[in-house]
Amino acid sequence: MNLATKDIRHNLGRFSLTALGIGLLLMVVMGMGGIYRGLVQEATLIVDRIGADLWVVQKNTRGPFAELSRIPRDLADRALVVPGVETSYGFISYTIQRSYKGKPLRLTIQGLDWPADSGLWLPISAGRSLGQAHYELVADNSSALKVGDKLALGKDVFTIVGLTKNLTSPSGDSMAFMTLTDAQAVQFDFSPESIRIERTARVNRLFNIELGQIQPQLSEKAGGLNSGIPALGTSMISVVLVTVKSGWNPAAVAKQIEAWPDVSVYTEDGQKQLLLKGFVDRSRKQLGLFRVLLIIVSAVIMALILYTLTLDKLHDIAMLKLIGARNSVILGLIMQQALLLGSIGFCIAYLLGQWIFPFFPRRVVLINSDLYMLAVIVLVISILASLLGIYRAMRADPGEVLS
Repeated sequence: MNLATKDIRHNLGRFSLTALGIGLLLMVVMGMGGIYRGLVQEATLIVDRIGADLWVVQKNTRGPFAELSRIPRDLADRALVVPGVETSYGFISYTIQRSYKGKPLRLTIQGLDWPADSGLWLPISAGRSLGQAHYELVADNSSALKVGDKLALGKDVFTIVGLTKNLTSPSGDSMAFMTLTDAQAVQFDFSPESIRIERTARVNRLFNIELGQIQPQLSEKAGGLNSGIPALGTSMISVVLVTVKSGWNPAAVAKQIEAWPDVSVYTEDGQKQLLLKGFVDRSRKQLGLFRVLLIIVSAVIMALILYTLTLDKLHDIAMLKLIGARNSVILGLIMQQALLLGSIGFCIAYLLGQWIFPFFPRRVVLINSDLYMLAVIVLVISILASLLGIYRAMRADPGEVLS
């Protein structure tokens, strides 16, 4: 006869509610670890997907995700002539917020150097990748956009031609992919009044210098399109993505490019470390602290629950002692109940998590190593929590039954 199972059957309702409460608490602990793993995965997701060997950014910046980076678009052509470089593409990344169907819509825009990069590497779950140079957009399904929807950005209207799955930025915003030219048009879009004021200011600056007084006809150029003024330079991008030829050392190629005075170069691993040690480091520490606190709270709650359950059975324990039951029988009664509470609570946490976690606003990623570690922690907590109840049971006086 197993005393632990007999006692559980006798108090099945209370035991079930207790196991459910512990399971909910452990689910939160499990969720904290999953949110951290999801944060790390989101931070490095786009770097892994792009698969570039080298990231060429503005000098002394940590771009394009950890910090703003601005470099001329023709830098991609410069990088292409470096020995060992196989491909060289421009890339843009920035975040926008618009109103769509009366609700706020945040998108992290990724500009692809079409047609060299049409987004064939994207995990398309519906529709297709980019098929033309303008007015097409591929969005993540977390944005609630659908294939065929129209979205006004800047002065143009874009058609959603494809949807991706689980492509979000480190801040949790849905990613959207368009051609590099369209991304620049959206990024540097200004209202007509802003453009008029800027052009007027250019003309005024021209007449304030000697050149404008000598050649007043230049005012027509100064008040015209930016593209008609060579001094304003070429359009800017965030980064140049470089892939290295097979057999070449990426570090050696990076050293050649980094010799240029206007750029910094990071390898794929270096770009990931910038994100992990900078962008998500504080969030990682905060989530880790909450996780430790929740584990401590779980241990305290389980200890108090087992102590209370032991107090309720003091009369029965004293009776067992009076009829000559060994201490190991009483110890097994409490220890088995503690292990059952921990095991059932862990199973409830996992099953509820599989159902609830997909509805979280941030991605929750459960990996086997974290689950195994948590299972061991729960086992240790169950054993330690039972010690308080065992201590109280061992002090039970058999004479109390006779009195």
